[in-house]
Amino acid sequence: MGRGKIEIKKIENINSRQVTFSKRRAGLLKKAKELSVLCDAEVGVIIFSSTGKLYEFSSSSMEHTLTRYGRGLDSELPSLHRSAEVRYSIVPQVISRVLEIVYKNIIFMYVKFTILVVFTFEQESQPEIDSLKEEVAKLQKGYLRMMGKELDGLSFKELQHLEHLLSEGILSVKDKKEQVLLEQLKKSRMHEQRAMMENETLRKQVEELRRSSRPQPPSFIEYHPPERRQSLQISSKTPCSCSTVDERGGSDTSLHLGLPSDAYLKRKGPKIEPIFIDSESQVASE
Repeated sequence: MGRGKIEIKKIENINSRQVTFSKRRAGLLKKAKELSVLCDAEVGVIIFSSTGKLYEFSSSSMEHTLTRYGRGLDSELPSLHRSAEVRYSIVPQVISRVLEIVYKNIIFMYVKFTILVVFTFEQESQPEIDSLKEEVAKLQKGYLRMMGKELDGLSFKELQHLEHLLSEGILSVKDKKEQVLLEQLKKSRMHEQRAMMENETLRKQVEELRRSSRPQPPSFIEYHPPERRQSLQISSKTPCSCSTVDERGGSDTSLHLGLPSDAYLKRKGPKIEPIFIDSESQVASE
């Protein structure tokens, strides 16, 4: 089922009106952007809500688009009816927006007051246009005085007030600069602590790797009881070989060392004969 037709009339419910405005505004701006991209067209959209809030979109820049719009009106409208139907001025809402920017950043940024917004006004709006032009001229003069220009004609109190404003601006700039420096110092200290912690962690890991790669000494001592007799028997059975001559005519000498065997000790040791004493000879001697 398709959606039914919606009756175009003012929505009485404030919440529903706000929701509908947000949706339709987003859709309109989206369509304007798509039109500028698909068709390579220069599109500018200006929307004011019921509360006076400004919404705008421009494919290039709003100033350039409105300048082209003014030039187009100059070329299309007849010269006889131009003064009666078209008036070129600065839109009050845009002027208020520019003034807000100037008041906040008059010392730190350069503001161009050449804002060409073209709208149709009746002849009765000429006093309002003149008052707006005077306000713009005053703002231009105030901006130049803030930059130290066109100070002629100012009284002592006005110069003192201007000096006070500039001093407050300089102090606010210094405070902001100190705040930025302190934040940078804090961040650098945090980075330094983090780097020190990482270095400590890496050092511990290197020490653990060195300990794991180093051979560990045994936790106990092996005890081997001496087997002297067995070693003596083995050494006694080992012959002492002298030098032999190999097939090539060379000599190969080998030497075996060992303790003498029991048989050798018996053979070399002195023989002790048993002494038997006859009982008769013992008596005779007495």
